[in-house]
Amino acid sequence: MANGNSTLACVLGDMDLVRPLGLAGIKCAVAVQPGAAPRYSRYTSHVIEWASPWENPNALVDSLIDFAKTQSERPVLFYESDGELLLVSRNRERLGKYFRFVVADAVLVEDLVDKERFQKLAEKFSLPVPRARHLQPHEPFKTEDLELVFPIVVKPLTRRPELWRSVTELGKALRVNTAEELRQLWPRLAASGIELLAQELIDGPETQIESYHVYIDDRGDIVGEFTGRKIRTYPLEHGDSTALETTDAGDVRELGRTISQQIGLRGVAKFDFKRSPDGKLFLLEINPRFNLWHHLGALAGANLPALVYNDLTGTSRSESTNVRAGLSWTRVWQDAQAVHAAGQSMAQWLKWTSHCEAKRLLSWDDPMAFIGAALWKLRDKLKSKFGTTSPKILMNQVEMGGK
Repeated sequence: MANGNSTLACVLGDMDLVRPLGLAGIKCAVAVQPGAAPRYSRYTSHVIEWASPWENPNALVDSLIDFAKTQSERPVLFYESDGELLLVSRNRERLGKYFRFVVADAVLVEDLVDKERFQKLAEKFSLPVPRARHLQPHEPFKTEDLELVFPIVVKPLTRRPELWRSVTELGKALRVNTAEELRQLWPRLAASGIELLAQELIDGPETQIESYHVYIDDRGDIVGEFTGRKIRTYPLEHGDSTALETTDAGDVRELGRTISQQIGLRGVAKFDFKRSPDGKLFLLEINPRFNLWHHLGALAGANLPALVYNDLTGTSRSESTNVRAGLSWTRVWQDAQAVHAAGQSMAQWLKWTSHCEAKRLLSWDDPMAFIGAALWKLRDKLKSKFGTTSPKILMNQVEMGGK
């Protein structure tokens, strides 16, 4: 078994997963779409041919294995999206011959990814989740049969952003205030063909969404953990995170620990809770995979991807440290949109951003991740507009990955 950082990390994910590994001195091989920022990062030593985990999972598995066969040591595999999680979980025996990785129990993975199955799991363990109902797009329904209290949120049963865009271009869910509003919306929802979950809305802004992040080893021991909360999303309601901060929320941590034990969780996970106006925590979802929080967590003192890597390569675990609360992360361009949409001061936002510890893509010590991805986008625009990839020098720079 290899020791130290001689073993590659194989990453299915973005810079917020590559960067915490790189900060720990771990070199990465990335399987990402053409033009994606990790291809150009200083922490990336190999690029693996990519295929969609949803549309062509077998091709991606073959590509990963073909690469792993060229390595003297089995790489450590990391995955970030639901599609990548399911790919690893459903092919764990085949991939396990060539990679090292942590992943939750196969049945538990399916229970957590599918929102209807998650509701049944929550009922089994009496987890504090909002009431919800499964909606089939091809079946007529009466709003009175929902037995839910409006307002509600409607979201896809499984997270497939490319399909959900047929319903709405922005946001991961739709707020529906009344039964009449749902009746009017139903033809659009039904036309999408997407299976849906209708869930009672917990009152309050996105800033009341708090999270628990954990890595639990095979023995059931907590190796690393931290808590955090959302600062902003875009769109402002049910949008993607654009600003985050670490916290020291004892009740979030204790509830996360309790639920982890109840469901027999192993591996990494993010628990999303929403705090109601009376202070009660409601569980919204559990994602048993790596995620965009790991960059910020690493800077705060809980580098969960590096802890996983160390365990799987037989490297001594780093000494545990107190996780620093109050550190922040931002997705700069989207966060500017969120601040503008909220009518907040751009001057104050610029001051806050300048002091933000973690910025997605933007880093003085790894500039080509941003530059390479930007040049690729420019190439696509030039090709679309002029039917060519001129100027030639610029395109050569993109193809070389800025190295």
